[in-house]
Amino acid sequence: MSDAVRETARTDVPADAPVLQKLSTLDRFLPVWIVAAMALGLALGRWVPGLDDALGAVEVGNVSLPIAIGLLLMMYPVLAKVRYSELDRVTGDRKLLGASLVLNWVLGPALMFALAWLLLPDLPEYRTGLIIVGLARCIAMVLIWNDLSCGDREAAAVLVAINSVFQILAFAALGWFYLQVLPGWLGLSTTSAEFSVWAIVVSVLVFLGIPLVAGFLTRTLGERRKGRVWYEERFLPRIGPVALYGLLFTIVMLFALQGDAITSQPWDVARIALPLLAYFALMFGGSFLLGMRLRLGYAKTATLAFTAAGNNFELAIAVAIGTFGVTSGQALAGVVGPLIEVPVLVGLVYVSLWAARRWFPGDPTVPDATRSAR
Repeated sequence: MSDAVRETARTDVPADAPVLQKLSTLDRFLPVWIVAAMALGLALGRWVPGLDDALGAVEVGNVSLPIAIGLLLMMYPVLAKVRYSELDRVTGDRKLLGASLVLNWVLGPALMFALAWLLLPDLPEYRTGLIIVGLARCIAMVLIWNDLSCGDREAAAVLVAINSVFQILAFAALGWFYLQVLPGWLGLSTTSAEFSVWAIVVSVLVFLGIPLVAGFLTRTLGERRKGRVWYEERFLPRIGPVALYGLLFTIVMLFALQGDAITSQPWDVARIALPLLAYFALMFGGSFLLGMRLRLGYAKTATLAFTAAGNNFELAIAVAIGTFGVTSGQALAGVVGPLIEVPVLVGLVYVSLWAARRWFPGDPTVPDATRSAR
Protein backbone atom coordinates (compact mmCIF):
# COMPACT_ATOMS: atom_id res chain seq x y z
CA MET A 1 0.00 0.00 0.00
CA SER A 2 1.00 3.63 0.18
CA ASP A 3 3.33 5.42 2.52
CA ALA A 4 0.21 6.78 4.20
CA VAL A 5 -0.75 3.20 4.90
CA ARG A 6 2.70 2.09 6.00
CA GLU A 7 2.96 5.15 8.26
CA THR A 8 -0.05 3.93 10.22
CA ALA A 9 0.95 0.27 10.26
CA ARG A 10 0.68 -1.73 13.46
CA THR A 11 3.88 -2.33 15.39
CA ASP A 12 2.58 -5.14 17.60
CA VAL A 13 2.80 -7.91 14.99
CA PRO A 14 5.80 -10.01 13.89
CA ALA A 15 7.89 -8.77 10.97
CA ASP A 16 7.03 -11.89 8.96
CA ALA A 17 3.26 -11.58 9.50
CA PRO A 18 0.97 -11.34 6.46
CA VAL A 19 0.82 -7.87 4.98
CA LEU A 20 -2.85 -7.31 5.85
CA GLN A 21 -2.19 -8.04 9.51
CA LYS A 22 0.42 -5.28 9.59
CA LEU A 23 -2.09 -2.62 8.53
CA SER A 24 -4.08 -0.54 10.96
CA THR A 25 -7.84 -1.00 11.09
CA LEU A 26 -8.30 2.30 9.21
CA ASP A 27 -6.06 1.19 6.34
CA ARG A 28 -7.21 -2.41 6.14
CA PHE A 29 -10.86 -1.50 5.71
CA LEU A 30 -10.44 1.79 3.81
CA PRO A 31 -12.93 0.87 1.03
CA VAL A 32 -15.49 -0.01 3.72
CA TRP A 33 -14.99 3.33 5.47
CA ILE A 34 -15.32 5.21 2.18
CA VAL A 35 -18.59 3.47 1.28
CA ALA A 36 -19.85 4.07 4.82
CA ALA A 37 -18.91 7.76 4.55
CA MET A 38 -20.81 8.06 1.28
CA ALA A 39 -23.85 6.33 2.77
CA LEU A 40 -23.73 8.50 5.92
CA GLY A 41 -23.49 11.67 3.85
CA LEU A 42 -26.40 10.65 1.62
CA ALA A 43 -28.51 9.76 4.65
CA LEU A 44 -27.74 13.04 6.40
CA GLY A 45 -28.50 15.07 3.30
CA ARG A 46 -31.75 13.20 2.73
CA TRP A 47 -33.13 13.00 6.26
CA VAL A 48 -31.86 16.09 8.09
CA PRO A 49 -34.01 19.07 7.04
CA GLY A 50 -32.07 22.18 6.10
CA LEU A 51 -28.66 20.53 6.44
CA ASP A 52 -27.66 21.31 2.86
CA ASP A 53 -28.53 24.97 3.35
CA ALA A 54 -26.55 25.08 6.60
CA LEU A 55 -23.49 23.44 5.03
CA GLY A 56 -23.63 25.76 2.03
CA ALA A 57 -24.20 28.92 4.06
CA VAL A 58 -20.50 29.81 4.11
CA GLU A 59 -18.36 29.24 1.04
CA VAL A 60 -14.68 29.43 0.14
CA GLY A 61 -14.05 29.81 -3.59
CA ASN A 62 -17.68 28.83 -4.29
CA VAL A 63 -17.18 25.61 -2.28
CA SER A 64 -18.92 24.91 1.03
CA LEU A 65 -16.68 25.76 4.01
CA PRO A 66 -16.86 22.25 5.59
CA ILE A 67 -15.84 20.70 2.28
CA ALA A 68 -13.05 23.26 1.91
CA ILE A 69 -11.74 22.35 5.36
CA GLY A 70 -11.86 18.66 4.50
CA LEU A 71 -9.96 19.20 1.26
CA LEU A 72 -7.24 21.20 2.99
CA LEU A 73 -6.87 18.57 5.73
CA MET A 74 -6.73 15.89 3.07
CA MET A 75 -4.08 17.55 0.93
CA TYR A 76 -1.71 19.03 3.53
CA PRO A 77 -0.13 15.76 4.79
CA VAL A 78 0.37 14.51 1.23
CA LEU A 79 2.09 17.72 0.14
CA ALA A 80 4.18 17.74 3.33
CA LYS A 81 5.62 14.39 2.20
CA VAL A 82 6.85 15.71 -1.15
CA ARG A 83 10.63 16.05 -1.43
CA TYR A 84 10.66 19.45 -3.08
CA SER A 85 14.41 19.31 -3.63
CA GLU A 86 13.81 16.46 -6.09
CA LEU A 87 11.27 18.21 -8.32
CA ASP A 88 13.91 18.82 -10.99
CA ARG A 89 13.95 15.04 -11.50
CA VAL A 90 10.36 15.29 -12.68
CA THR A 91 10.47 18.57 -14.60
CA GLY A 92 13.21 17.13 -16.78
CA ASP A 93 11.10 14.12 -17.77
CA ARG A 94 9.67 15.31 -21.06
CA LYS A 95 7.89 12.03 -21.80
CA LEU A 96 5.91 12.22 -18.56
CA LEU A 97 5.07 15.93 -18.88
CA GLY A 98 4.15 15.68 -22.55
CA ALA A 99 1.96 12.62 -22.01
CA SER A 100 0.19 14.29 -19.08
CA LEU A 101 -0.55 17.47 -21.03
CA VAL A 102 -1.99 15.54 -23.98
CA LEU A 103 -4.07 13.23 -21.77
CA ASN A 104 -5.44 15.99 -19.55
CA TRP A 105 -6.04 18.81 -21.99
CA VAL A 106 -6.62 17.08 -25.34
CA LEU A 107 -7.85 13.51 -24.88
CA GLY A 108 -9.71 13.90 -21.56
CA PRO A 109 -12.08 16.73 -22.58
CA ALA A 110 -12.56 15.20 -26.04
CA LEU A 111 -13.42 11.79 -24.58
CA MET A 112 -15.95 13.25 -22.14
CA PHE A 113 -17.50 15.30 -24.97
CA ALA A 114 -17.87 12.17 -27.10
CA LEU A 115 -19.29 10.03 -24.28
CA ALA A 116 -21.72 12.74 -23.21
CA TRP A 117 -23.14 13.12 -26.70
CA LEU A 118 -23.13 9.36 -27.36
CA LEU A 119 -24.88 8.32 -24.14
CA LEU A 120 -26.95 11.43 -23.30
CA PRO A 121 -28.12 12.73 -26.69
CA ASP A 122 -31.62 13.46 -25.32
CA LEU A 123 -30.52 15.14 -22.06
CA PRO A 124 -28.81 18.42 -22.94
CA GLU A 125 -28.49 19.72 -19.36
CA TYR A 126 -26.77 16.59 -18.06
CA ARG A 127 -24.66 16.43 -21.21
CA THR A 128 -23.44 19.99 -20.67
CA GLY A 129 -22.70 19.24 -17.01
CA LEU A 130 -20.54 16.27 -17.94
CA ILE A 131 -18.65 18.27 -20.54
CA ILE A 132 -17.84 20.82 -17.83
CA VAL A 133 -16.65 17.96 -15.60
CA GLY A 134 -14.33 16.83 -18.38
CA LEU A 135 -12.74 20.27 -18.51
CA ALA A 136 -12.06 20.42 -14.74
CA ARG A 137 -8.80 18.51 -14.34
CA CYS A 138 -8.09 17.19 -10.88
CA ILE A 139 -5.90 19.21 -8.50
CA ALA A 140 -7.01 17.90 -5.11
CA MET A 141 -8.26 14.39 -4.43
CA VAL A 142 -5.93 12.90 -7.05
CA LEU A 143 -3.08 13.36 -4.57
CA ILE A 144 -4.79 10.88 -2.24
CA TRP A 145 -5.34 8.27 -4.97
CA ASN A 146 -1.74 8.69 -6.11
CA ASP A 147 -0.46 8.27 -2.56
CA LEU A 148 -2.58 5.18 -1.91
CA SER A 149 -1.28 3.57 -5.10
CA CYS A 150 2.34 4.43 -4.22
CA GLY A 151 2.69 6.68 -7.24
CA ASP A 152 5.54 9.16 -7.61
CA ARG A 153 4.78 11.89 -5.07
CA GLU A 154 7.04 14.52 -6.65
CA ALA A 155 5.66 13.80 -10.10
CA ALA A 156 2.10 14.18 -8.81
CA ALA A 157 2.94 17.56 -7.27
CA VAL A 158 4.37 18.80 -10.57
CA LEU A 159 1.52 17.47 -12.72
CA VAL A 160 -1.11 18.92 -10.37
CA ALA A 161 0.64 22.29 -10.49
CA ILE A 162 0.68 22.18 -14.31
CA ASN A 163 -3.02 21.27 -14.36
CA SER A 164 -3.69 24.24 -12.10
CA VAL A 165 -1.97 26.67 -14.45
CA PHE A 166 -3.75 25.26 -17.50
CA GLN A 167 -7.05 25.32 -15.60
CA ILE A 168 -6.73 29.06 -15.13
CA LEU A 169 -5.56 29.72 -18.69
CA ALA A 170 -7.61 27.25 -20.70
CA PHE A 171 -10.86 26.38 -18.88
CA ALA A 172 -12.99 29.20 -20.27
CA ALA A 173 -11.59 28.83 -23.81
CA LEU A 174 -12.13 25.07 -23.83
CA GLY A 175 -15.64 25.52 -22.46
CA TRP A 176 -16.43 27.85 -25.35
CA PHE A 177 -14.91 25.38 -27.83
CA TYR A 178 -16.70 22.23 -26.58
CA LEU A 179 -20.07 23.86 -25.89
CA GLN A 180 -20.34 26.15 -28.91
CA VAL A 181 -17.67 25.77 -31.57
CA LEU A 182 -17.25 21.99 -31.92
CA PRO A 183 -20.99 21.18 -31.72
CA GLY A 184 -21.60 23.82 -34.40
CA TRP A 185 -18.99 22.22 -36.67
CA LEU A 186 -20.65 18.82 -36.18
CA GLY A 187 -24.17 20.10 -36.75
CA LEU A 188 -25.18 19.56 -33.12
CA SER A 189 -26.99 21.91 -30.76
CA THR A 190 -24.85 24.47 -28.96
CA THR A 191 -24.92 25.83 -25.40
CA SER A 192 -24.12 29.36 -24.32
CA ALA A 193 -22.17 29.65 -21.10
CA GLU A 194 -19.95 32.23 -19.47
CA PHE A 195 -17.43 31.01 -16.92
CA SER A 196 -15.99 33.10 -14.12
CA VAL A 197 -12.21 33.08 -14.52
CA TRP A 198 -11.91 34.63 -11.06
CA ALA A 199 -13.81 31.68 -9.52
CA ILE A 200 -11.34 29.30 -11.16
CA VAL A 201 -8.36 31.32 -9.90
CA VAL A 202 -9.73 31.35 -6.35
CA SER A 203 -10.36 27.59 -6.47
CA VAL A 204 -6.78 26.90 -7.52
CA LEU A 205 -5.23 29.31 -5.03
CA VAL A 206 -7.24 27.98 -2.10
CA PHE A 207 -7.31 24.24 -2.73
CA LEU A 208 -3.80 23.89 -4.11
CA GLY A 209 -1.97 27.04 -3.06
CA ILE A 210 -2.65 26.91 0.69
CA PRO A 211 -1.75 23.24 1.30
CA LEU A 212 1.17 23.46 -1.13
CA VAL A 213 2.74 26.40 0.72
CA ALA A 214 2.03 24.76 4.08
CA GLY A 215 3.55 21.47 2.95
CA PHE A 216 6.64 23.14 1.50
CA LEU A 217 7.25 25.21 4.64
CA THR A 218 6.70 22.20 6.89
CA ARG A 219 9.20 20.12 4.93
CA THR A 220 11.77 22.92 4.66
CA LEU A 221 11.63 24.05 8.29
CA GLY A 222 11.29 20.55 9.68
CA GLU A 223 14.36 19.23 7.85
CA ARG A 224 16.32 22.37 8.68
CA ARG A 225 15.66 22.05 12.41
CA LYS A 226 15.57 18.27 12.94
CA GLY A 227 16.99 16.69 9.79
CA ARG A 228 15.41 14.48 7.11
CA VAL A 229 15.57 11.27 9.15
CA TRP A 230 13.54 12.74 12.01
CA TYR A 231 11.15 14.44 9.60
CA GLU A 232 10.38 11.32 7.55
CA GLU A 233 10.57 8.68 10.27
CA ARG A 234 8.97 10.49 13.20
CA PHE A 235 7.00 13.55 12.02
CA LEU A 236 5.36 12.23 8.85
CA PRO A 237 3.94 9.11 10.56
CA ARG A 238 2.17 11.41 13.00
CA ILE A 239 0.40 13.52 10.35
CA GLY A 240 -0.06 10.76 7.75
CA PRO A 241 -3.47 9.53 9.00
CA VAL A 242 -4.86 13.09 8.83
CA ALA A 243 -5.06 12.76 5.03
CA LEU A 244 -7.33 9.72 5.26
CA TYR A 245 -9.47 11.31 7.99
CA GLY A 246 -9.75 14.42 5.82
CA LEU A 247 -10.80 12.26 2.86
CA LEU A 248 -13.57 10.56 4.86
CA PHE A 249 -14.77 13.89 6.30
CA THR A 250 -14.83 15.45 2.82
CA ILE A 251 -16.87 12.56 1.44
CA VAL A 252 -19.43 12.81 4.25
CA MET A 253 -19.78 16.58 3.80
CA LEU A 254 -19.92 16.42 0.01
CA PHE A 255 -22.67 13.82 -0.05
CA ALA A 256 -24.56 15.44 2.82
CA LEU A 257 -24.63 18.70 0.86
CA GLN A 258 -25.97 16.99 -2.27
CA GLY A 259 -27.66 13.92 -0.80
CA ASP A 260 -31.24 14.98 -1.53
CA ALA A 261 -30.47 15.81 -5.16
CA ILE A 262 -28.84 12.41 -5.69
CA THR A 263 -31.40 10.21 -3.92
CA SER A 264 -34.49 11.97 -5.30
CA GLN A 265 -33.58 11.32 -8.96
CA PRO A 266 -32.18 7.76 -9.11
CA TRP A 267 -32.90 7.16 -12.81
CA ASP A 268 -31.21 10.40 -13.81
CA VAL A 269 -28.23 9.50 -11.62
CA ALA A 270 -27.98 6.14 -13.40
CA ARG A 271 -28.03 7.81 -16.82
CA ILE A 272 -25.29 10.25 -15.79
CA ALA A 273 -23.25 7.44 -14.24
CA LEU A 274 -22.86 5.49 -17.50
CA PRO A 275 -20.62 7.97 -19.36
CA LEU A 276 -18.68 8.63 -16.14
CA LEU A 277 -17.93 4.93 -15.65
CA ALA A 278 -16.80 4.62 -19.25
CA TYR A 279 -14.68 7.76 -18.90
CA PHE A 280 -12.82 6.60 -15.79
CA ALA A 281 -12.17 3.15 -17.21
CA LEU A 282 -10.91 4.41 -20.57
CA MET A 283 -8.81 7.28 -19.18
CA PHE A 284 -7.17 5.21 -16.46
CA GLY A 285 -6.62 2.11 -18.59
CA GLY A 286 -5.34 4.04 -21.59
CA SER A 287 -3.05 6.23 -19.49
CA PHE A 288 -1.65 3.23 -17.61
CA LEU A 289 -0.90 1.41 -20.85
CA LEU A 290 0.68 4.56 -22.27
CA GLY A 291 2.94 4.87 -19.23
CA MET A 292 4.03 1.26 -19.68
CA ARG A 293 4.63 1.88 -23.38
CA LEU A 294 6.79 4.90 -22.57
CA ARG A 295 8.69 2.84 -19.95
CA LEU A 296 8.07 5.37 -17.22
CA GLY A 297 8.31 2.79 -14.45
CA TYR A 298 5.51 1.83 -12.09
CA ALA A 299 5.43 4.91 -9.84
CA LYS A 300 5.26 7.45 -12.67
CA THR A 301 2.85 5.27 -14.65
CA ALA A 302 0.45 5.17 -11.70
CA THR A 303 0.77 8.94 -11.26
CA LEU A 304 0.13 9.56 -14.96
CA ALA A 305 -2.98 7.34 -14.88
CA PHE A 306 -4.56 8.85 -11.78
CA THR A 307 -3.87 12.46 -12.73
CA ALA A 308 -5.45 11.79 -16.13
CA ALA A 309 -8.49 9.93 -14.80
CA GLY A 310 -9.38 12.24 -11.89
CA ASN A 311 -11.47 15.38 -12.19
CA ASN A 312 -11.94 18.49 -10.09
CA PHE A 313 -15.59 17.99 -9.22
CA GLU A 314 -15.50 20.77 -6.66
CA LEU A 315 -14.71 23.24 -9.44
CA ALA A 316 -17.13 21.64 -11.89
CA ILE A 317 -19.99 21.85 -9.37
CA ALA A 318 -19.14 25.45 -8.50
CA VAL A 319 -18.99 26.47 -12.18
CA ALA A 320 -22.24 24.66 -13.02
CA ILE A 321 -24.08 26.23 -10.08
CA GLY A 322 -22.68 29.68 -10.79
CA THR A 323 -23.56 29.48 -14.48
CA PHE A 324 -26.80 27.49 -14.61
CA GLY A 325 -28.17 27.53 -11.04
CA VAL A 326 -28.16 25.21 -8.04
CA THR A 327 -31.22 23.22 -9.19
CA SER A 328 -30.02 22.80 -12.78
CA GLY A 329 -29.35 19.51 -14.51
CA GLN A 330 -25.80 20.70 -15.12
CA ALA A 331 -25.25 20.99 -11.38
CA LEU A 332 -26.71 17.53 -10.77
CA ALA A 333 -24.29 16.05 -13.33
CA GLY A 334 -21.41 17.59 -11.39
CA VAL A 335 -22.81 16.26 -8.10
CA VAL A 336 -23.07 12.71 -9.45
CA GLY A 337 -19.39 12.90 -10.42
CA PRO A 338 -17.89 12.17 -6.99
CA LEU A 339 -20.61 9.58 -6.32
CA ILE A 340 -19.06 7.57 -9.15
CA GLU A 341 -15.45 8.73 -8.95
CA VAL A 342 -14.76 7.92 -5.31
CA PRO A 343 -15.57 4.18 -5.31
CA VAL A 344 -14.25 3.68 -8.84
CA LEU A 345 -10.87 5.28 -8.17
CA VAL A 346 -10.54 3.45 -4.86
CA GLY A 347 -11.04 0.27 -6.85
CA LEU A 348 -8.48 1.44 -9.39
CA VAL A 349 -5.95 1.92 -6.57
CA TYR A 350 -6.15 -1.82 -5.96
CA VAL A 351 -6.02 -2.52 -9.69
CA SER A 352 -2.86 -0.39 -9.88
CA LEU A 353 -1.22 -2.23 -6.98
CA TRP A 354 -2.19 -5.57 -8.54
CA ALA A 355 -0.66 -4.51 -11.86
CA ALA A 356 2.51 -3.36 -10.10
CA ARG A 357 3.56 -6.83 -9.02
CA ARG A 358 2.51 -8.51 -12.27
CA TRP A 359 3.56 -6.08 -14.98
CA PHE A 360 6.59 -4.38 -13.44
CA PRO A 361 8.93 -7.19 -12.38
CA GLY A 362 12.17 -5.91 -10.91
CA ASP A 363 10.98 -2.29 -10.94
CA PRO A 364 12.47 -0.55 -7.86
CA THR A 365 9.46 1.78 -7.61
CA VAL A 366 7.04 -1.10 -7.00
CA PRO A 367 5.93 -0.87 -3.33
CA ASP A 368 7.17 -3.67 -1.09
CA ALA A 369 3.75 -4.51 0.23
CA THR A 370 2.56 -5.51 -3.24
CA ARG A 371 5.57 -7.63 -4.09
CA SER A 372 4.90 -10.61 -1.86
CA ALA A 373 1.66 -10.65 0.06
CA ARG A 374 2.00 -13.85 2.09
